[in-house]
Amino acid sequence: MIRINGENKPEAEGMSVSAYIELAGYRPETVAVELNGEILKKDNYSRVLCDGDKMEIVTFMGGGCI
Repeated sequence: MIRINGENKPEAEGMSVSAYIELAGYRPETVAVELNGEILKKDNYSRVLCDGDKMEIVTFMGGGCI
């Protein structure tokens, strides 16, 4: 089972990180990915997700003080 952002995602098994990001509707240029406790470089988003992987996807948001 693949766990992504705290939820089990069996459909993600066998997909690359980049394919999952696209499927989930994220914009790759606005995310950071942690896979199994390590920050994943964008060059490695072709890595295929396997049973037991844990991935966190964090989205960057603009904003500031008013």
